Amino acid sequence: MGHKEKVPQIFEKNMQYFKFCTYGFLKNLQFFEPFLLLIFLSKGLSYVQIGALYAVREISINILEIPSGVMADTMGRRMTMALSFLSYILSFFLFYAVSSYGLLFLAMIAFAFGEAFRTGTHKAMIFEYLDRQGWNSQRTYYYGHTRAWSQWGSTVSAILAAILIFWRGSYKAVFLFSIIPYVLNLLLIVSYPKYLDGRHQANGEKISETFLVVLRSLFSSMKNPKTMRTIANQALYSGYYKAFKDYLQPLLKTLALSIPILLNLEDQKRTALLVGLVYAIMYSSTAFVSSRSGKFAQRFGQLATPLNLTMLLGITLGVLSGFFLHLSWVTVAVVLYLGIYILENLRKPMGITYVSERMYQDSLASALSVESQAESLFAAAIALALGFFSTLLGVGLGILVVSAICFLLALLLWLPKEADGSQR
Repeated sequence: MGHKEKVPQIFEKNMQYFKFCTYGFLKNLQFFEPFLLLIFLSKGLSYVQIGALYAVREISINILEIPSGVMADTMGRRMTMALSFLSYILSFFLFYAVSSYGLLFLAMIAFAFGEAFRTGTHKAMIFEYLDRQGWNSQRTYYYGHTRAWSQWGSTVSAILAAILIFWRGSYKAVFLFSIIPYVLNLLLIVSYPKYLDGRHQANGEKISETFLVVLRSLFSSMKNPKTMRTIANQALYSGYYKAFKDYLQPLLKTLALSIPILLNLEDQKRTALLVGLVYAIMYSSTAFVSSRSGKFAQRFGQLATPLNLTMLLGITLGVLSGFFLHLSWVTVAVVLYLGIYILENLRKPMGITYVSERMYQDSLASALSVESQAESLFAAAIALALGFFSTLLGVGLGILVVSAICFLLALLLWLPKEADGSQR
């Protein structure tokens, strides 16, 4: 598919489209997500300890990513997704029930299992569906639309989470309430058509034969250095986003406590209201830009150009946000920080499309799991560095230093222009 040709939006918004959108909406009803770093800080953990928890989560995802993709391509994607949601539910219960630092690692590992068995698998189901419908040219549009519904889920989640914390007077309940949408999503996944399990499953091939076909297809995709550069480029910014996103929370807490309003409320309730409001506004914005990702991509001759530009711009916003936070200009720092979220959701549909176009369909879940694995590697390294420098230098300078390092990496992973229509 050459990106110099402007491709109109032609896909049909049918029942399966709404199932994909509902999945994304429910999947992002993680009520604890806007408050996770604040929850850890309230437990008395240092930034280094929090960085270690995040790193263990990302390393666990990294270890499980490729096996989960191969399992999805050989044993069936719906079964893999069902295991993912069961693992998520276990992790939410553990976060609710445990308080010791050691057991928090166990909860993080259970969460990582859910992430690894979900990410590349569901994207592969979407692209399998588009391929069967003859809508391959619609990947950026279609994935952007479904991702937009994920962001609307995050918007609703932020509002409901703030209400829950205000009502209960505690962060703890958000983990328990997060179980409900994940049970619903488990039932939704089971209702997906069987052919989305993958072509080999649909054809009734033996698992051993399918396993070998998937591995050969995966290695064929991965042995090309250009493919690996493509994956690294996409994964660096997503990994940067994953490691950085929760650091917005202490910024918002500082801002909430500095504003002379609602002074009759206790600090936690004031923080919950501002965090919920800002996250709701932010996720509404990310939903909008995600749904417009396809139209944005059309403005450029090739996807490589917007992918390069959005990565450098997003990391530059991180550098500036850290600088202004160090100067105690918290409001400016927060506004700049929001740009990191917005650019990730503008960039992600383009990046996933760019990667998937360079992969073989037989091993698409496995290949997209490699991309997710690369994200996890970057996120783990960046989370550790961010925790270390934030403890050593303060959060502002920690954000600035780590962002500057990532900016240099982004220059090294710059995507070159390709001949029109070249893919794998």
